[in-house]
Amino acid sequence: MQSESRFTPRYQREPARRVFAAELREAHYHFKDGEDEKSPTYVLLPTGERCNRVLIIGSMTQKEKRGDQNIFYQIRVSDPTGTFFVSASSFQQEAMTQVSKIDPPAFVAVVGKPSVYEAPDGRVFVSVRAESVTVVDKEMRNCWVLDAAERTLKRLETFGTTEDSKLAGEHYATNLDVYRRMAYEALAQITI
Repeated sequence: MQSESRFTPRYQREPARRVFAAELREAHYHFKDGEDEKSPTYVLLPTGERCNRVLIIGSMTQKEKRGDQNIFYQIRVSDPTGTFFVSASSFQQEAMTQVSKIDPPAFVAVVGKPSVYEAPDGRVFVSVRAESVTVVDKEMRNCWVLDAAERTLKRLETFGTTEDSKLAGEHYATNLDVYRRMAYEALAQITI
């Protein structure tokens, strides 16, 4: 009988967190978990959860192809709370190919890594580097809104009881009512 450890992957992917655009847009605290270059980089959400990957679903409202030598796409994906800024480049060839074949408007599911950028004037921007982009239907988008709202509300229930949520409370001075209202308003926008 062969050992199970032989079949256990040495690298385990981080789960893709469901997060609304309005919250991700406010997430500017980021950190590496470890000292070596392969250590994962996380963005700390204001509701108290670290995320290395996100799953977002919304309407792709804009697509722009950029670059001559190093071609990449910038897209905008809107959920009921705001807009995600997403890029797809040759570093993730699959995502770039997928985006090239989609014409807005279309509902899309994006799995990607959030990145925080600081402009020279001090403004902070959060974007998502796409790993995959898939066309979905309205029903799937509605299911994602339900799931994202449920996960947001669960983070709010446990806020202040975990190390990450305590750090978020210190760093963001999180107003839980703002995020609770955001989740309920997103749910109210679901259409059948």
